[in-house]
Amino acid sequence: MRLGSIILFVALCSLTAYYIYEPIPEEIEERWKLMLTNSFFRTLSHLADLSELVGLKDYMDVMYVITLIEKVVPVSDEHVKVTEERFDGVEVVLYQPKHQGGDADLRRAVIYLHGGGWCLGSSRMSPYDLLARNIVTKLNAVVLSVEYRLAPAHHFPVPYEDVYRVVKHFLQKGVLAQYSVDPERVAVSGDSAGGNLAAAVSQQLQKEPVQQIKLKAQALLYPVLQALDLNTPSYQQNQDMPILPRTLMVRFWSEYFTRDKALFRAMMANTHNSPESSRLLKFVNWSAFLPETYHKEYNYSAPAVAQGAGGEAAGMDGPSRSFSDPRASPLLVPDADLFPLPKAYVLTCEYDVLRDDGIMYVTRLRAAGVEVTHEHYDTGFHGALMFTVWPTDFLIARRMTDNYIKWLKENL
Repeated sequence: MRLGSIILFVALCSLTAYYIYEPIPEEIEERWKLMLTNSFFRTLSHLADLSELVGLKDYMDVMYVITLIEKVVPVSDEHVKVTEERFDGVEVVLYQPKHQGGDADLRRAVIYLHGGGWCLGSSRMSPYDLLARNIVTKLNAVVLSVEYRLAPAHHFPVPYEDVYRVVKHFLQKGVLAQYSVDPERVAVSGDSAGGNLAAAVSQQLQKEPVQQIKLKAQALLYPVLQALDLNTPSYQQNQDMPILPRTLMVRFWSEYFTRDKALFRAMMANTHNSPESSRLLKFVNWSAFLPETYHKEYNYSAPAVAQGAGGEAAGMDGPSRSFSDPRASPLLVPDADLFPLPKAYVLTCEYDVLRDDGIMYVTRLRAAGVEVTHEHYDTGFHGALMFTVWPTDFLIARRMTDNYIKWLKENL
């Protein structure tokens, strides 16, 4: 009996180790911690797939558990005053230094947009709450964290429009004065899908002829910037990486636009481009905009184009117009729209499917004459900056946070 129990125990341990273990590159720090962390994400993803398959709940409804687990009630502390408000009808969480100076003590401000693939995430999650407090205390800045509506309940362009309305509202002289913000020291920033929204808002704001107050800076943290080519070298190299495998990123993209699974299948095969969107592929040609060191063993092949009934019959005609919209794919704007953009900070990670999106944007911004600071982490993985709360706190997250805030201090 005892021998049988030992055998069962060893078998269970072996199965657990087999499930947790992943072939993560040796260069990544704290590999086992990342494996353990990702085992939770993978388990939840498997449950979400099963739930959707049997018709209980949609995939994203189950994955939203990640957001609920991390949610906190943002409250004031001895250094930071926290309030929850609405700007032009959109929920925001406002973080301000407790010390209120006079009119001469105008502050910086950072408009922060959370990540989560437009489908998950919240400004009220503990890592975002902690980051906002760090920015407030270290920079004596105001942080405006935007609780934009999420897909798939609210498809593109709703999340973008929520963010744009908040930014426009905040960049009014009277509103900035109310919070003692210097009109010449406002930045927009975001991670992942939030980086996408930050880049899009920065671009579209420059086109507003009546916009008097401009953004001084944009800080994009491992941003997702284009939906036309989902087979770049980083998508191929990192297709099975923890936290954001290619399958999940493609699912985020497809659910941002539609619930129709035909788009997801086409995007997985990289055959989702219509003749209309294919005309913009020149802006995401990684063989032209990606430094050769990132080409590695991969050869460029232009994505296939769905001709005639191929795209429309699959229900992709509407979505194809959406993912070729620069408000969804900021990398698709012509060079003329890049020239007037504010200085930029772009963070990319080697082990991230979105690495090449960020690097191609750096190349194009610099070619347009925009001042860019590019911080590339050779041992970084997607979402790393948000892993700052025990038990999923990583050393690399601290370094990323310190460098990010240091750049804001020096450039805002």
